[in-house]
Amino acid sequence: MKILFQIVLLISRLPLKVHYLFADFLFFMNYYIIGYRKKVVFTNLKNSFPEKSNIELQTISKSFFRNFSDYIVETVKSFTISSNELKVRVQHLNQDVFHQAKKEGKNVILLTGHVFNWEWYNALATVLPQKNTYAVYRKVNNSFWNDQIKKIRGNYGNTAIEANEVLKHIFRNPNNGDSAYMFVADASPHINMVDYGVRFLNQNTPAFIGYDKLATRMDFHFVYCDMKKVKRGFYQVNYYRIKPDGEKFKEFEVVDKFHALLEETIRKRPDNYLWSHRKWKYQHAIKNFKK
Repeated sequence: MKILFQIVLLISRLPLKVHYLFADFLFFMNYYIIGYRKKVVFTNLKNSFPEKSNIELQTISKSFFRNFSDYIVETVKSFTISSNELKVRVQHLNQDVFHQAKKEGKNVILLTGHVFNWEWYNALATVLPQKNTYAVYRKVNNSFWNDQIKKIRGNYGNTAIEANEVLKHIFRNPNNGDSAYMFVADASPHINMVDYGVRFLNQNTPAFIGYDKLATRMDFHFVYCDMKKVKRGFYQVNYYRIKPDGEKFKEFEVVDKFHALLEETIRKRPDNYLWSHRKWKYQHAIKNFKK
């Protein structure tokens, strides 16, 4: 395993233009020969966009697999890419929301979806006014690769926190404007943890709701991350404050608003979303829905 990782590190140090040659090869092999989850991708797209023709859906599917191949090599590059290069490749817009949170003495909860390339958010820590930044990750069973994921999420001054520990950490940490937490918030909950569902992309969708406890119990600044792939290897992220309708968030209000914003992002650029996951496989387990 360690030898394999050393090979990955050697590949990671190659220039990105070489990585994209690998990506082109991966796309060709996967899309035309192997067909990894092509049926899953097409089914997810068809259910999400019933108004689109099969030709339109096939075009989106093909573009998705190109972007997915780029995501794979960019993730490999994440092991060694410098913060200076990421500052050039990822433009962070509307940073005023973070300075306002700092001014008000409120910690920040960043919510993003599986929009390419979410792994490159990490360098945001180098430009935030918040002193402490925490990247939340989900533990994987293989301890070696779990450690490598922690290293990627812990780059550029971030501290990586496992998802099961993050709420405990947040409640113990002072809410003083010095901390920001980065959540990939559209992850599918395990079947035993499916409690709440939203209507998302024309489907009943199980929703991860851990961050909802923060919205209803503590006065944080919630920020949505709207990521856009400008061209190969270059991205823009616009940040928007998510505010409650009243003085405080009601139960599940921030969950509903996050999914509405994410759907808007996906509809603008559907080929940049991670369609290969079986996001809707636990629909039957949803106990209650958005009213």
